[in-house]
Amino acid sequence: MHFTPHGRHLVAGEWVSTTETFPSEPASGPAHQFSAGNVDLVNAACAAAEEAFWSFSATTRAERAAFLDAIADEIEARAEAITEIGSQETGLPAARLQGERGRTTGQLRLFANHIRNGDYLDRRVDAALPDRQPLPRPEIRLIQRPIGPVAVFGASNFPLAFSTAGGDTASALAAGCPVVVKGHSAHPGTGEIVAEAVLAAIRSCNLHPGVFSLIQGGKREVGTALVTNPLIKAVGFTGSLAGGRALFDLCAARPEPIPFFGELGSVNPMFILPAAMSARGEGIAKGWAGSLTMGAGQFCTNPGIAVVRADQAQALADATVSALQAVGAQVMLTEGIAAAYVKGRDRIAETTGVQSLLTQMCDRRQATPQLFIVKGSDWLANHDLSEEVFGPLGLIVTAETEEEMVTIAKSLAGQLTATLHLDAEDSALGQRLMPVLERKAGRVLANGFPTGVEVCDAMVHGGPYPASTNFGATSVGTMAIRRFLRPVSYQNIPAALLPEDLQ
Repeated sequence: MHFTPHGRHLVAGEWVSTTETFPSEPASGPAHQFSAGNVDLVNAACAAAEEAFWSFSATTRAERAAFLDAIADEIEARAEAITEIGSQETGLPAARLQGERGRTTGQLRLFANHIRNGDYLDRRVDAALPDRQPLPRPEIRLIQRPIGPVAVFGASNFPLAFSTAGGDTASALAAGCPVVVKGHSAHPGTGEIVAEAVLAAIRSCNLHPGVFSLIQGGKREVGTALVTNPLIKAVGFTGSLAGGRALFDLCAARPEPIPFFGELGSVNPMFILPAAMSARGEGIAKGWAGSLTMGAGQFCTNPGIAVVRADQAQALADATVSALQAVGAQVMLTEGIAAAYVKGRDRIAETTGVQSLLTQMCDRRQATPQLFIVKGSDWLANHDLSEEVFGPLGLIVTAETEEEMVTIAKSLAGQLTATLHLDAEDSALGQRLMPVLERKAGRVLANGFPTGVEVCDAMVHGGPYPASTNFGATSVGTMAIRRFLRPVSYQNIPAALLPEDLQ
């Protein structure tokens, strides 16, 4: 199935053109022109979402589950075309996009099953106590209810799983909230074909067309208009710290502030403890190199920093360089991301105390692995070294003592993940590090690598700021639905007036 984008926006069931356009910048294949979003389009989509909320929030869990399953089915029906346009736009290999498509449809179906089960509603009932002294107690019932229309910003590095019908959209729709998506300009054709799948599901399920809209491109004012529209009640975002913080501040400054659930990236430190390094350092280095360079390092869980005892650092460095040298140049998602990678590499390389272990040329949209090493004391003295470089760049931080390793852990900002490589003999040091790392990260791993996020009930993909803007939330896993719900108590309400799930 071949797909040629038509370049229009989807607003309330209609494909709409605007006068201003922008071109796609594919890694291969032909470029296409797309209509660019504007403030009027945003307002129309938000108004349609608000109108849709009244009927969509009243749908049964079974009806919403059928809708999520229908979206997954419609995406699978376009599988070959999605892979084709996605590969052209992003440069990602077909196998990666096929896997990501499976993750996308899998999480749609996961949320369908989750809401069928109903546990997420957190239903609570306190029976009336009319004879209680000195005062009677009324009957009080509690349930989680949808909050209203949700804005979702597509991610550059996940054209499917974190974009048009990705985890934010799936969890919001599962909660009963209409969604307005701001598509990412790195893959507008991929966003368009997925929006076609969502529209087909809306029609087959006979839902209000305002339940989903997609607005492509546009200047910064489009994103600003979306998060400040008074009808939007929450925002889901995956992207850069600078962009996410700007939108977060806009949400907080609204006359009615709203939650901004931003996943903003991380350096995902690994702590390689002495016994583990002695026993299997070469294997750890190979695993790190593979995790560091997977997808050209364009994962928010990319492990950019390895902390190791100073007397073991050379062995780690040698083994990692050997593994990285076997990795060739990889196409990055956009030329802008590639340029930012080169800038980040230069920033690290020019920092006092940093020694280059492996530097290779980067050509335009391609990235090659880079590896550096720095003493723990120099790392602690320069906060810039703890900032993310989006791409396959690693930094070894050496610790003279166990105490310095703990100090390095305590100095970390919030992280999506933190990893311990340890053997049984490392338990004492591991016990010292664990309370620090669990305070710093949303997910703590042992003897593994963080690249790749399992979509399941127990997953947390979030963490203390700046990893995310809300440490109590996750953007992956079924707990993500909680972002778009709020508890409501019903006191002495007649059964006929209660939500069906609370009767």
